[in-house]
Amino acid sequence: MANFSCFFLFFLVLYFANSYSKAQSVPAIYVFGDSLVDVGNNKHLPLSLLRADLPHNGVDYPGGKPTGRFSNGKNSADFLAEKLGLTTAPPYLSQPNDVFVKGVNFASGGAGIFNATNEDVIKQTIPLPIQLGYFSLVHQRLVKQLGTASAQEHLSKSLFPVVIGSNDLINFSKSKNTPQQFVNLMVSSLKEVLKGLHGLGARKFLVVGTSPIGCAPKQRFQSTTNECNAEVNSLSKNYNQGLQSDNPTTYGFNETKAACCGLGKLKARVPCTPVSEYCSNRSNHVFWDIYHPTQTTAHTFIDILFSDSREYVTPVTIQQLIAI
Repeated sequence: MANFSCFFLFFLVLYFANSYSKAQSVPAIYVFGDSLVDVGNNKHLPLSLLRADLPHNGVDYPGGKPTGRFSNGKNSADFLAEKLGLTTAPPYLSQPNDVFVKGVNFASGGAGIFNATNEDVIKQTIPLPIQLGYFSLVHQRLVKQLGTASAQEHLSKSLFPVVIGSNDLINFSKSKNTPQQFVNLMVSSLKEVLKGLHGLGARKFLVVGTSPIGCAPKQRFQSTTNECNAEVNSLSKNYNQGLQSDNPTTYGFNETKAACCGLGKLKARVPCTPVSEYCSNRSNHVFWDIYHPTQTTAHTFIDILFSDSREYVTPVTIQQLIAI
């Protein structure tokens, strides 16, 4: 399996029919997920051990300062908003009492589909069921401000990206279930959250498949030969059967194994912290740190999403979804 496929995934585009048939724009994005799309929620969690509000994160972000993104710059949530002509949806915890008519980001570093994922290690994160609860509060405020009919129309046109599952897979070893039972439970639990979002007015979903995270620097670090973790990758493939491999050199990435920011072998012995080293050639690295993509990787990731290619998006393209 090619290393680069860690971030070039299949997207499951779901649309639940309603009364709108002509082409529509996207008025807002409501983002759910983990550190791949967290734009700063975890820095508002005082006890969280997984934070990205310290150097060298943000070195390539406008202003050059850490923002809470697990990246050297922007992440996929930023580039998705740019493609749709929107500003990046703010982190929910930065202003939890807002109405968020233009969208909001609930994603949290370390979060999983399951409530128990990482709770014994990271101490504080926002698992997907809690993110759904936060959206329920936002939904109440939208209805109060816009009225029931207008709020429903607004949400039916909005986009709901869901980027989550990797942390659950990484923590599979703590489960008493078989691999297939674990994957089945992940799928069924995710479906319940999607049903909950649908019940609150969401109609257009962009569900991102999990990557073969066994090829991330942290997982390779555990091998004396820097090979991918086959067991973790097998779980990823079972969870996302549509995932296909890709060639990293096609997109100009020369370093596909090592992280850019960190210390030790593959820069994966120590994560990206103020005492870590970071590379100068960040644009040709797939990974920024032990698990997360560089800004360049995230940008290319979203470009492919909008390339109108059915190789990566099913059952309809993102352009078709937006136009519904």
